[in-house]
Amino acid sequence: MLPSATEILFAIGAGDDVVAVTHECDYPPEVLGLPRVTASTGPEVHDPGEIDRHVRASVHAGSSLYTLDVALLERLLPDIIVTQELCAVCAVSYDFVERAAKRLRSDPRIVSLEPSSLDDVLANIQFLGQITGRSKDTEQLLGSLRLRAEALRRRPENRRPRTLLLEWTDPPMSAGHWIPGLIELAGGTPILADPGANSRRLEWDAIAATDSDAVIVAPCGFDLAKTRSAIERLASVPQWRTLRAVREGRVLALDGNAYVSRPGPRLVDTAETIAQWYTSVAEYAG
Repeated sequence: MLPSATEILFAIGAGDDVVAVTHECDYPPEVLGLPRVTASTGPEVHDPGEIDRHVRASVHAGSSLYTLDVALLERLLPDIIVTQELCAVCAVSYDFVERAAKRLRSDPRIVSLEPSSLDDVLANIQFLGQITGRSKDTEQLLGSLRLRAEALRRRPENRRPRTLLLEWTDPPMSAGHWIPGLIELAGGTPILADPGANSRRLEWDAIAATDSDAVIVAPCGFDLAKTRSAIERLASVPQWRTLRAVREGRVLALDGNAYVSRPGPRLVDTAETIAQWYTSVAEYAG
């Protein structure tokens, strides 16, 4: 019931056991041919401000952002449903899934993943490996991920650029949960961030006052093309234009959908990408 779980299951060798995914599951490519049990109820829009207004209006009205094909689930008879309680905006809510599961003859086990840090994500991977009987492949994956993370921690301690990561752009939203930890792992210092907690709305004047060394833009659910479009729209915001990092070209656009807002194995790729970007930016004026 969430793309990160789909990625994890395929990464630990349990892909052949996956009988259905959500409409947002797109990695690895093998998932594209699987049945989809969810759909979005919202309009197809790309403007961050418009999306925010739609989401807030739906939440205020008590409407779900997604539909769930219970009839298809009944035909598939899953033994395990992997879902989450972390964010009702990012995926079908846990309560919705739980009510649907009670109607299924297979009486599936519901597994809810609630990561708030990279360590939590690794623990989730280990847990899914255990319940799917893929412990050996899982330990190999975890060993590789931990070695790569340790290699980042052993990098020479140079200046740690003060980094603002925007998880949304209109309105601007802070980096929450595991994201500040990724910035630290990459060698930076997160600012206006909320480690282990939900992202929150930021004020542009507060952003301008930080005078950050670097800015990363990675809107939740946006691919790289949409992220770049969102950055272009920020040119109309006076405080954005005055940021030193913006004026001096230290803005990194990331595929938030694949590498930032999805708590799966590719989070280590994200930390490596940010670390490499730090080395490519010559100086951080203080």
